[in-house]
Amino acid sequence: MTMATSITTVITNALAPARPFRRTLSIYGKEAWFEFLTRLRLRAFSLSTIGFPVMFYVLFGLVLNGKEAAVNGTHFATYLIATYGTFGVMGASLFGTAAGLASERGLGWLQVKRASPMPPFAYFAAKVVMSMIFSTAVVLSLFALGITLGGVHLSAPEVAKLLGILIVGSLPFCAMGLAIGYFCGPTSATPIINLVYLPLSFCSGLWFPLMFLPKLLRDFAHLLPPYHLAQLALGVVGAGRQESAWTHWEVLIGFTLICLGVARVGFQRDEGKTYG
Repeated sequence: MTMATSITTVITNALAPARPFRRTLSIYGKEAWFEFLTRLRLRAFSLSTIGFPVMFYVLFGLVLNGKEAAVNGTHFATYLIATYGTFGVMGASLFGTAAGLASERGLGWLQVKRASPMPPFAYFAAKVVMSMIFSTAVVLSLFALGITLGGVHLSAPEVAKLLGILIVGSLPFCAMGLAIGYFCGPTSATPIINLVYLPLSFCSGLWFPLMFLPKLLRDFAHLLPPYHLAQLALGVVGAGRQESAWTHWEVLIGFTLICLGVARVGFQRDEGKTYG
């Protein structure tokens, strides 16, 4: 894009009449809807995002552990809904934002979006909303399997609270995905996401209860955001570690702000390269 085109775009946007709020809201909604359809049609994304945590849950929660298995008095299949729910929303958020952003940056799609009259944050909001939709699908799939096949018994308020915590808890990892997406190329994004996603999940006690991990990893887990989201989820099913919920939320909020700050640096760097 030439400097003349950039100047023309800026002047056009400046002289354009103010967009009504309802119209702006409609643009955000359409952008989110089309982002969702795009990811849904990518079978490699949609099937793996939902299937990966579901596969782990079936294997470790339903097949290898009987209905009488428990962790500190909590039914094992119920315990794993909280931890694999965290694992699932983390994966949906990271791959939904980081991989897509890195790929579209490489294709120059962000420059096209920047030159259009679309609200600048609609693109990012769409990716976050899409990730939250897939996160919801993951958690609901785990609920369906646990209740129908795993003997899980949760009241409606507990189901709603656990779902709400996990969906809201996906936001820090969406922010993390934006930060990764701005500093990775199209081909390197997926390997880097896996290098972050899988070790964080294991060390946070998402695959196996923390009591089965070495003491060094149990202590290290307190520094990791997935641990704090998992503890909030486990608290709903009665398997938390009696730690302050506010502490967990503070860590997640702080982590979100840090990742958004890193993403903003990447955004400004790209803007400088394109329009500087």
